[in-house]
Amino acid sequence: MGKATDIRIIGATLYFLPVQARVPLKFGAETLSHVTCARVCVKVASRRGGAAQGWGETPLSVQWVWPGKATYEERHKALKEFCIKLTGLWASFAERGHPIEVGHEFQKAVLEEAWKAFNRRQRRGKEPMPWLAALVCCSPFDLALHDAFGQLHRRPTYRTYNSEFMSRDLACYLQPARSSGISFRGKYPGDFLIARPAKELLAWHLIGGVDVLEESELKGNEPKDAYPVLLEDWIRKDGLKCLKVKLRGNDADWDFNRLIRVGSIGLANKVMWLSADFNCTVSDPAYVNGILDRLRDEQPRLYGMVLYVEQPFPYELDQHPIDVHSLSARKPLFLDESAHSWRLICLGRELGWSGVALKTCKTQTGAILGACWARAHGMGLMVQDLTNPMLAQIPHVLLAAHVGTIMGVETNAMQFYPEASRAEAKVHSGLYRRRNGKIDFSAWVDLDLAIGWTKLRDNCRSRQHRLEPASVPARVVS
Repeated sequence: MGKATDIRIIGATLYFLPVQARVPLKFGAETLSHVTCARVCVKVASRRGGAAQGWGETPLSVQWVWPGKATYEERHKALKEFCIKLTGLWASFAERGHPIEVGHEFQKAVLEEAWKAFNRRQRRGKEPMPWLAALVCCSPFDLALHDAFGQLHRRPTYRTYNSEFMSRDLACYLQPARSSGISFRGKYPGDFLIARPAKELLAWHLIGGVDVLEESELKGNEPKDAYPVLLEDWIRKDGLKCLKVKLRGNDADWDFNRLIRVGSIGLANKVMWLSADFNCTVSDPAYVNGILDRLRDEQPRLYGMVLYVEQPFPYELDQHPIDVHSLSARKPLFLDESAHSWRLICLGRELGWSGVALKTCKTQTGAILGACWARAHGMGLMVQDLTNPMLAQIPHVLLAAHVGTIMGVETNAMQFYPEASRAEAKVHSGLYRRRNGKIDFSAWVDLDLAIGWTKLRDNCRSRQHRLEPASVPARVVS
């Protein structure tokens, strides 16, 4: 039985917005200098005859979603082509229900086959597009669907994740770990979310593998604008308390020294926490264990500042089921790129992972369901950035506020392309600027109204019109 509040999709529009990075950001073996953001408007109708539209956006970060041997431009083009294909598939999808119900069904009944068909046809004889890339292409549509539902019913979207609006409980989507004694029957996402979410969060600042730390490293070609270049200047300007350190994962001495250098600069400037991101390049826990043990023995203060370690191992957890208990016994260990679904989170838990780093770029539906499974099984949560500018920043931050993280939220678009969000910052300035080490959204009248970007709709349109020749390759309305 459905609900009177159920919606169906009646149209979808896709835009591509090119964004130039202020400084390069290194992902594993590749470096990001520019990115394309996929922005989507989805139109929905209810059983009662009402209609509304919602917005979603995700950066198509090629280097992160699709590490591979094909050229950057080949992978970039393929992602855009798949987004265009998804526009028609979403616009013609006839499922009715709550966004989690519709989003989950789309992933199960449409997205997986579309991804396989894309690899069979468009990618035949070429490097196949990974499932993570398919999820990222799908995410702006899914985000827009959740937004549209809140718009239509004039409710904060996060306050619709309950039995009043959902026809199916979590047992329809999730299975507990064996012998856990946990049941999802009669439970809904709202049962695992923060009842009174915070209106400010500590901000994690990313130090990329090619970022300048000290004045002696300056080459003279750094940007000359209103934003810092040196790490110490960033810490002082934004009052930073949390630093995420990108490491190589294949050079233990470099990684160890990088942690010491960043940690020492942070310690001298009252930074409280560090995290270590090994970029999924490690194959043996002994590599990370050795660095952590050396840090513990030689730099115990900095070791104590390391709050958690982010996924050091390959993306494909089911193909690389590495036992990581020895590592998570030293520091909390969080899944990121591998956490596509609750099933993989379950496998990670069996292998010894401590927690999950959620991302809205893997769909809002997937992030909510993954958070519920992890929370029910006592796993820690973080919300990690995909360097989200513009509209992408809003649901990203709201997810962190509502699921409850071990410490704040990673947010670094203001480092790498701060000017891209200038229009949005005029509406929600505290969300696009870090002060006293935090982002602040307490000025919002409704913290989470329709995932929060209701007030941005008009300037979204003006931005699209300015970028129309480059940003509108497809418009599909059923």
